[in-house]
Amino acid sequence: MSFMSKLFRLSTVVLLSFGIFTAANAATPETRADGVTVIHLDEYNGYFAAKETLAGLKAGKYEFIITNKSPKLVGFQIQSLSDRDTLDMFPLEPGETRTSKVTIGVDGVRFRCPINPTPWYDLDVIK
Repeated sequence: MSFMSKLFRLSTVVLLSFGIFTAANAATPETRADGVTVIHLDEYNGYFAAKETLAGLKAGKYEFIITNKSPKLVGFQIQSLSDRDTLDMFPLEPGETRTSKVTIGVDGVRFRCPINPTPWYDLDVIK
């Protein structure tokens, strides 16, 4: 196995471990009196970290508050899972925070960074 393959596997294990640790310590999303549920996402160089758990979400209105924690320009794109329609998309400068207000149906949504390509994060556990 080459050095690069070993390095890739090690970095994958570290990122997965970080994701599991983050999910284990994630808070329950807050739903305000107006019925909007708030999800905070920090975007790093190549991945997102959620401050709240993304499991067990219900169909409804959401505000995704995205903060760019990387030293370069990144972006946020959110799509409907059922028809792949883009619900919102915008760039974020380093340190910038923006809010995406969307309505999520029972089919769910997916999000990613279209500028600094990240994998799609599917939220298909909507009830």
